[in-house]
Amino acid sequence: MPVTELLLDGLRLMAIGMGIVFLFLLLLIGILRLLSGAVSRFAPEPPATIAHPPLAGEIQDPERIAVIAAAIARYRADHRRF
Repeated sequence: MPVTELLLDGLRLMAIGMGIVFLFLLLLIGILRLLSGAVSRFAPEPPATIAHPPLAGEIQDPERIAVIAAAIARYRADHRRF
């Protein structure tokens, strides 16, 4: 077999393989979109309000502030890079 024929066979095989992979990925995307639509249709609604952690201005307990400050100082002392 001449080299050009081998190269053409290799290119043909590569194109077939890439085409199969491309079609499989398209099929996978379609299935995932269908499943996403089905789940969003039948899934319960998320709660309307989500509790958030207290912001810096909302913490009023001085003992809690002292404990947090001590924990931060201890962490920084233990994790110095130099």
